[in-house]
Formats: sequence, C-alpha cells, structure tokens
Amino acid sequence: MTSALTLPTGSQLAPPWPEAPSGSQPLPFELDQLLALRVPGLIATRRHIHAHPELSGSEFDTAALVARELSLAGLNPRMLPKGNGVLCDIDGRPDGPVVALRADIDALPLTDVKDVPYRSTVDGVCHACGHDVHTTIMLGVGMLLAQLAERGELNGRVRLIFQPAEEILPCGSLEVIEAGGLDDVVQIFALHCDPNLPVGRIGLRVGPITAAADNVTVRLTGPGGHTARPHLTVDLVDALGRLVTEVPALIGRRVPANSGLLLVFGHASAGTRYNVIPTEACAAGTLRVMDRDTWELAPKIVGQVVRDVIAPTGATVDLEYLRGRPPVSNDAKAIQILTAATTAALGPDGVAETPQSMGGEDFSWYLEYVPGALARLGVGRSGPNVDLHRATFDVDERAIPAGIRVMVQTALRALEAAAR
Repeated sequence: MTSALTLPTGSQLAPPWPEAPSGSQPLPFELDQLLALRVPGLIATRRHIHAHPELSGSEFDTAALVARELSLAGLNPRMLPKGNGVLCDIDGRPDGPVVALRADIDALPLTDVKDVPYRSTVDGVCHACGHDVHTTIMLGVGMLLAQLAERGELNGRVRLIFQPAEEILPCGSLEVIEAGGLDDVVQIFALHCDPNLPVGRIGLRVGPITAAADNVTVRLTGPGGHTARPHLTVDLVDALGRLVTEVPALIGRRVPANSGLLLVFGHASAGTRYNVIPTEACAAGTLRVMDRDTWELAPKIVGQVVRDVIAPTGATVDLEYLRGRPPVSNDAKAIQILTAATTAALGPDGVAETPQSMGGEDFSWYLEYVPGALARLGVGRSGPNVDLHRATFDVDERAIPAGIRVMVQTALRALEAAAR
C-alpha cells in the first residue's frame, strides 16, 4: 500500500505550481516555502485517497488518515460520533472569532476506468467528484495554519471540517451540525472542484451558486395480467412510460420558467417477462430547482402532477419525496473575503465569474445557520474536459497548492474582518 506521505516510485507530478503566482502576494512568515516542501507529500496523499475511496457513511479509513495527518502537524483532531468524519480546531487568539473551512471526504458508487497508477483499488467506488482533492487541500491548510498558530500569529480560531456523506441523503452536513461543528462559528467557506475552469482560477458568485436537489421515487402497483388482454388489468408499463415522459414536462408548467425546475428520472423498471403485465413498476430520479421559493412548493406540485398523470391508467401510486438540500446561496460579505483572498493568493486573474449550476451541494445546510460561501476551484486538465460524476474524472494536481493558498488567505482575512 502506498504511504500517504510518500509519492509512489516512478510517479510523475504535473508541472510544479510556482511558489507565488504572478501578481499574487506571498503568504505570511515564509509559508510559501513550507507549502512548496509539502506539495509532493500532499499530492501523494491525494493519490492514496483516490486509490482507496470510501462510500458515503463508510469513510472510516479516510477519517483516520485525516486525523493522523493533522496530529502529525501538531493539531488535536476529534472524530465525529460515527468515526467517519473529523473536526479540528486550530487555536489562535483565545478571544478571537471562529471561522470554519469545510471539505467533504466521501466517494461515489462508480467504477474507476482511468489508466493511472492511483486508479481506485475498490471495485465500484471512485472519487469522481474531487472530494479527494478537497480533503487534501484542507490538510495542507491545516499544516500551514498550525505554523501560524504556533507563532502566535492566528487572530482567532479556524475549524477544519472533514465531512462525510455529502453525496447521499440524509446529508452529512446535518451530522456535523448536530455534533457541534458550527458552535461559535461566525463564517464558513468551502471549495468545490470545477473541471470547466483552468488551474489558477476560482469561480465566485454572490447569491445562489447551486440548485436545490431532492430525491423522488414513484412506485406503481396493479393486479398484473396477460399482455394479450391489457383491457382486463392495469398496464403498468404504459403507466410507467407516461410517468417518466409526461410528469417532467407538466411540472415545468406549474412554476415560473426562471425557477429552473428540472425533474430527471435516472432509474425506471417494470416486469421481467415479455408476455406478462407486471404487478409493480418503479421510477426514481432527482428534482432540481434554482429558486428557493419554488423548492418549498415542489413536493406538493410533484405529488399532484404524478397523481393526475397516473389516475387515468388505474394504477395505484406510492410517492416518496425525500427532501435533500436547498440551494447554496453565497453571502455577499463572504464573497468579498473570497475575492480578496483569491486575488492575494493567485493574482487578479484568479477571480472568475461563475454561473449558478443545477448541481446540488449539502454545504447549503451550513448556510442556513451561519453566513459563508462556496467557491469553485479550477482543476481543468489539458484536452477535453471531463465532467464531474464520470468514471474518467481526474484533475490537474496543481490545483492543490492553488486551493491551499486561497483557503489560507481566506481564513486569515475572515478572522481579521470578524475581529473588527
């Protein structure tokens, strides 16, 4: 097994990221030099995590690795109650404010098909959303901020949150909040990989940057029968076809067009024999919506439309609507801090405008309690970009030191602003 601190023999790193990108400001107290020394080990750590992914709710080895690395940096991490996530306070001035930085640590149920030395060794599990990068960046931030705290140069406390279960419902952010992860926190920040941005650029936006995302499961039942006599029973395959084609179109007519409501079914099944009308059928999908007010109305709208569409078929409907996460809505003051931090860390060309996406992110639940912001981290590789949640997804690893510089600058500026 590859050590998290040793780059595998023969591995090639991406071209090194400069210690201080053009137009940027150096990190205080020669932290740029320390970061340069740490980069090979951090990239090895990212590759180790990538090769040993863990599904949502089962991130025990990843959490243990995180706790071990933080302890080696002189910090005192504490495990979440289930043992699959980590909280770690970097203690500076005791009467200063508390700012939180969050990384998610879980992987997706996909088979990694990349031809790389760090390809997943776990069948059917892959870090296809960049959470291995988020985790590694936050470890690097912890190492650097620990040095500032030791020097007495940290103007408050920084809480690192290594969160499990971002990819599933119920959301892991709610576990963190229940465990006291936001206690005393005045602001919270996070990065998320964006393959559509090149390394050295950070996508920023005031207001909603992601969509709300819920899960919808519809089960249909009927008496079943012979395909020669559908008039004597309930044709569930026909009903299922109406469900997956008509419902998504009709719900869009119940809300304003600019709400961005989108229902997409990712699973549909019915029957096992060509000449038997089944007794059960099922479809499951995600509902996404850009507007918070429409999100509040979505369960009622979906339920009514589903029943209206299925009623003529005679099928019995069982609808499960699982609330997921509201949109991430970035606080204006938090974006001001991120903008200044990005400019300092990566130069004025580092700041990029970014649109609201239809993706969901459970970072939104933190923002229900404290102000903060989610930024998009450029990880785009040369050649065709590969989207998130694909089994071929990979990153330009120069994004790791870039992300560390941004998050260190963000933490320092947030503490300074909150202490005024």
